[in-house]
Order: sequence, then structure tokens, then C-alpha cells
Amino acid sequence: MEGIAEAAAQIVKVFSGWLSDTLRRRKALAVVGYGLAAVTKPLFPLAGTVSLVAFARLVDRLGKGIRAAPRDALVADVTPPEQRGAAFGLRQSLDTVGATLGPLAAIGLMAAFNDDIRAVLWFAVIPAVIAVAILVIFVRDPGSQEARPAAPKRVPIKLRQLGGLGRFYWLVVGAGAVFTLARFSEAFLVIRAYGAGLPLALAPAVIAVMSIVFAVTAYPAGRLQDHFGARPLLLAGLGTLVAADLLLAFGGGLAAIFLAIGLWGLHLGLTQGVLAALVAHAAPAEVRGTPSACSALLSGPPRWWRA
Repeated sequence: MEGIAEAAAQIVKVFSGWLSDTLRRRKALAVVGYGLAAVTKPLFPLAGTVSLVAFARLVDRLGKGIRAAPRDALVADVTPPEQRGAAFGLRQSLDTVGATLGPLAAIGLMAAFNDDIRAVLWFAVIPAVIAVAILVIFVRDPGSQEARPAAPKRVPIKLRQLGGLGRFYWLVVGAGAVFTLARFSEAFLVIRAYGAGLPLALAPAVIAVMSIVFAVTAYPAGRLQDHFGARPLLLAGLGTLVAADLLLAFGGGLAAIFLAIGLWGLHLGLTQGVLAALVAHAAPAEVRGTPSACSALLSGPPRWWRA
């Protein structure tokens, strides 16, 4: 289920990035993507079959695929080049704050509602709707303001032009592919902790721990990237990922497993914002959405294929 959903998200990213470059309406696509995620939230507590859960998860991930490339391109559009590392690090940190508070709230709600997971899932509708409202009301799209009605309609980037993006861009994509070869769905972290003796009601703590470390480290990593470059951070992130995988494979208790989960979050903090900022820096401004999406597609498949 997770593999199919993530595969769909990665493929849709390419088309959403292309559309954001063609229409110059990055905000509109981001609203559609976050809106789809909000619409699916009620389906999870209402679902009575596995097929409906799978459908809801698929649509939710499609929303992620639609919004990811336009959102990252929008961040790059409004950020000075010398501050993009910090900007993408901050975006990763704030994005992960929700991924931290959500599981922690889920643990408390599971206790309050006597492990009634359907009741708890209804609470996920609230932040989803708030997120869409904030995006619609407060976010401004500079691309739409600068759009020229008389500009000729054209495909902003063709397949043969991808080779002209430059050696630096493809090195960044290659680095992302190497990282994802050693990664897998975070759902396996929950399964590993459960297998080591974690009670089911505390399963959200796995994502909470990972997200806390991710959130705390992503912004400082972005600031360090602006001052010292990306290479030291990517190398440190790769070493951290190796250590996390070894601990997950050979760790014998919950303490070791949660240390590995923390290292997993640290590797995300050291690399995810850095890679996104590198792609934004390498891509021309007028076609920034398409390269961002293509890099996500090329670096993404090993992860969902393993899942």
C-alpha cells in the first residue's frame, strides 16, 4: 500500500512541476495538493475496508505529489540565492513540527479515547483544513503577479533539454539517488520498534522522535550550508544514515532502536533541505518547477521500490 502510494506521488511530481512552470501558478497547484490531502482525511475514520483505506492513502499521496514541486519552486522564487539553504532548512523544520506534534497528539488522544483509533483520526481533519486556509489567504505567488498575458504559450522544458541543465544539477540528482538507495518507508521504523516490544498505543512515538530530531536539525543545517557549502553536510548525513541502518539491523532492544530512529531523523535534517536548496540553485528560475520534480522522481523510486 505504501509503495504504490509513494510511487504515484513521485510520478505526479513531474507533471505538477511542469505545470507550475507552464502556468506560472505555483500557489494554485499547492492549494490543490494540500486540498486533496484535506479531503481524504475524513475517509480514514470512515473506512470500513482495506480498499477504502488504500484509496484514501493513494489520493493523499497524489496530493503530496501535486504540491511538492510547486511549493519548493515557490520557496526558491521568493528567497535570495545566498539564503536558500536557510530557507529550505526552515521549511523542512516547520514542516516537520507538524509531523512531530501530530504523533504526540495521537498518543494523548489514543489514551483519552481508550485506543479508539477512528475517533482519533477525525482530529486530523482540523489541521488539514487550517493549512489550506492559511495557504489560500496569506500566501502570495510572485509568478502570477509577474505573468505576462502576451507571452507565447510553450512547453517550458523538453526532454532533450534536461541534458542541458548542467553537470552540477545531475550531480545533485545522483547524490539524492545514492541516499534513497539506503532508505525505505518510515512505516518500517514503526514495524521495527513494534517488533522490539513497543506497545501499539505508543507506535506514534516512533514518528514523533524521528520528526523532533529532523525539525531541530534541518534549519541549522541550512544555515551551515549557506556558510560552508553542501558537501560536509551530505557526507555527514550519509554517515549518519549508515549508522542508523546498522543499528536498525542489529540493535537488540528498544533503546538501540530509538537511537537508530533518532539518527534517521538526523540524517533527514542534514540532507533533505540541503538537496532541495541545491536543486533550486542549479535550475534556471523560469523552469525551476520541472527540474525540482525530475530530481524527486529520479531519487525517489529506489525508496518505494524497496517498500
